[in-house]
Amino acid sequence: MSMLLSQKRGAPSTPAVEASPKATEGGRQSPRAVLPGEVDRSVPCNADPNDPVSRARAAAAAVVDPEIPVLTIEDLGVLRNVSIGEDGVVEVAITPTYSGCPAMNMIAVEVALALEKAGFPGARVKTVLSPAWTTDWMSEAGRRKLAEYGIAPPKPKAGRQALFGVEEVACPRCGSADTERVAEFGSTACKALWRCRTCREPFDYFKCL
Repeated sequence: MSMLLSQKRGAPSTPAVEASPKATEGGRQSPRAVLPGEVDRSVPCNADPNDPVSRARAAAAAVVDPEIPVLTIEDLGVLRNVSIGEDGVVEVAITPTYSGCPAMNMIAVEVALALEKAGFPGARVKTVLSPAWTTDWMSEAGRRKLAEYGIAPPKPKAGRQALFGVEEVACPRCGSADTERVAEFGSTACKALWRCRTCREPFDYFKCL
């Protein structure tokens, strides 16, 4: 009764709560229109809002690796190029860490979705195999993120010695260099399983390629 009386007396009503965007068939939320005066959160903060290529690259670069979610595809060096074709459609080139990498299909889908959210629908994402990816393309920020995540990062300047020589890998947990390789393959094909003799903890090492 008191609620009805307050409404009759002209009391301000509670502001309407905006409904959340509906999910698409794939279970993802479809982006809604940006209201006047609202900040468009789909545009990465490090992109030039007046440069479509900059906006597109920043959106694609923010996509994370599905196998190591602390790394973006830019951290890994997987993102090779972003351009806009003559028809106005964004074109993205990505290079797999190794041929047959199962994560590439998911990365391509996520890049297309990120670009659509940023206002670039119908992006063309292609896989480029040459030149082959190398761990030298990984950024320093990416190497730091790996170590903080508990994965020993690859050493720079990968070559035949890194592939076939004796490697010294520091434990990402305690920093000890007294480590040993347990298996050539770890949780994924691009990582090897190592163990620290000091702290006795196993860890993944991102192999040099």
